[in-house]
Amino acid sequence: MWNKPQLLSAISDLLYVAAAAALLVAAVLWSTRLPLFPLREVVVMQELHELRRSDLERSLAGRLRGNFFSINLDALRASLEQLPWVRRVEVRRQWPSRIEVSIEEHVPVAFWGQATGQLVNSYGEVFSAAINVAPDEAMPVLQGPTGMAPEMLVHYQQAQDILKPLGRVPRALHVSARLAVQLRLDDGMTIELGRQQSKAPLRERLERFVEYYPSVLTAAKQRPSVVDMRYPNGFALRVNALAAAPAIENKGKP
Repeated sequence: MWNKPQLLSAISDLLYVAAAAALLVAAVLWSTRLPLFPLREVVVMQELHELRRSDLERSLAGRLRGNFFSINLDALRASLEQLPWVRRVEVRRQWPSRIEVSIEEHVPVAFWGQATGQLVNSYGEVFSAAINVAPDEAMPVLQGPTGMAPEMLVHYQQAQDILKPLGRVPRALHVSARLAVQLRLDDGMTIELGRQQSKAPLRERLERFVEYYPSVLTAAKQRPSVVDMRYPNGFALRVNALAAAPAIENKGKP
């Protein structure tokens, strides 16, 4: 090998390149640890409505070690996303000394289950957070099998629109383990809608209830506690817990 000057020259060039690369990496690592690049501020880009400042500061404590270049943004984001009310976080560096944090909060639209401390957001996602409003005063209650919250939120919003002509508001939507749907209104009336079927969709049953609502009140002679819309061509009424009115058939409707 020693009598091959071209090979020796090539090896020498490679060693020089490797040494230069190692020096460059060392210089970069050294420079990032210099006090020349201090992290001076963390800015939250949105106004926060539910997330408390104390929780935010506690999550950030211990995660801001290092300087502008060395701080771990992924760890910072993951820590913030563990906080109640936080749905998604984006973190980015803003030269020369600032970290910008964009936080998307959960927007609660319903309670999930009974006294579980869980809420449903506007995307139909279930999350855990404390809220100081009684269920019957503000938001509806959705209760059903695990994983059905998105579908149930769609059903609830659909029912809300259908019931508007009556001036009634759905306060609770319950789906059983057998996927039977029950709706409770703001006046205490319960509507049994049954299971979703291609020949008799839930929407059509609820629309039939709205259409015949005056007939429901006339037939019962008082506000019924339960209206059973699972009949293909009619409905049944229950005016109290002890007795049930007979089914009323609407022959003109499918």
